[in-house]
Amino acid sequence: MKQQFLLITILCFLFSCKSEPKKQLTEAITGEELELSYAKGFSVTDYGTYKILEIKNPWPKAEKTYRFALLKKNYDANFWRTEKVRFDDVIEIPIKKIVVTSTTHIPALELLNVEQTLVGFPGTDYISSEKTRNRIDNNLVRELGKNEGINTEVLLELKSNVVIGFGIDGPNRTFETIKKSGIPVIFNGDWVEASPLAKAEWIKFFGALFNKEKEANAIFNTIKTNYLEAKLLAKNAKTKPTILSGAMHNDVWFLPNGNSTEAQILKDANTNYLWHDSEGTGSLSLNFERVFSKAKDADIWLSPSNYISKQALKNANSHHAMFKAFQKNNIYSSINTTGTSGGILYFELGITRPDFVLKDLIKICHPELLKNYDLYFFKPLN
Repeated sequence: MKQQFLLITILCFLFSCKSEPKKQLTEAITGEELELSYAKGFSVTDYGTYKILEIKNPWPKAEKTYRFALLKKNYDANFWRTEKVRFDDVIEIPIKKIVVTSTTHIPALELLNVEQTLVGFPGTDYISSEKTRNRIDNNLVRELGKNEGINTEVLLELKSNVVIGFGIDGPNRTFETIKKSGIPVIFNGDWVEASPLAKAEWIKFFGALFNKEKEANAIFNTIKTNYLEAKLLAKNAKTKPTILSGAMHNDVWFLPNGNSTEAQILKDANTNYLWHDSEGTGSLSLNFERVFSKAKDADIWLSPSNYISKQALKNANSHHAMFKAFQKNNIYSSINTTGTSGGILYFELGITRPDFVLKDLIKICHPELLKNYDLYFFKPLN
């Protein structure tokens, strides 16, 4: 009986070996996962000769996870001829030529010392960094038009290894065209993350593309340490100023919601943001009466939209001048800190360096705690 059972077991094993497809290598090997402390929107697993990159939440309520195989120097070409169908794309790394589509991607390239790989960008005038601006001025970075309609002819000429895109509510037609042209597109979802440090941790995403994980980890750890130390310092403040934010456009006042990263930084700066208890991560849309009744006596007014001066703010709507912060000249904005071509530095670097943002807010709201610190992004609105 035992012999009969053993024979059946052997036959079943042989039959299964013949009938089942060969198990993929990517499922048979245990890889080393990249350590992430805050970011939730991507993961990287290293399998030796290749890595698997997953983009899990490139835009709000995204339903698909994008998977990419990142092939290292000694990868098995024969194996990947069949294996690549399991991925959205297969990319050789380290990246030699890259196109990014948001100014928020520029700081990561520079911090990792790979800015020389940037060959194209849509809207180069928006870039503020001196280092990349010099490359643009020396015709080393090509203008690609607008994000909604990237010049694919120029892009194909550049022979970029990858395009780093972003989507607001899904992939756009331009990126679909680029992918059909044979150029991989990876969506960067740093802006969807739920905390300032989670957004900053996306430097590790770029570290994976350039085989610079150690460098990316070291950079992020410095940013994290600076941020947490500043947050701890802010707890020593003896006062907690009330904060108003945003401004009116077409009779609607837009300001950060209570769970937004902007509101979180204001909390970490030990301030009383007047809408800190509102639900949601995006923007609130309120009428003037509701804002004025709650914030007419706010101590400080931060980020009054894109108005470059108090006069511009008043010209846009005379109601802006009714607030105490306006009358006391306690309005601060990052809109006037720009590069040579007019690009706003905060929009470029703010996501990567939340420690700078937090220290700015502490200096504005609790100047006694950072006496020797000079504002980096924010300046008084004149």
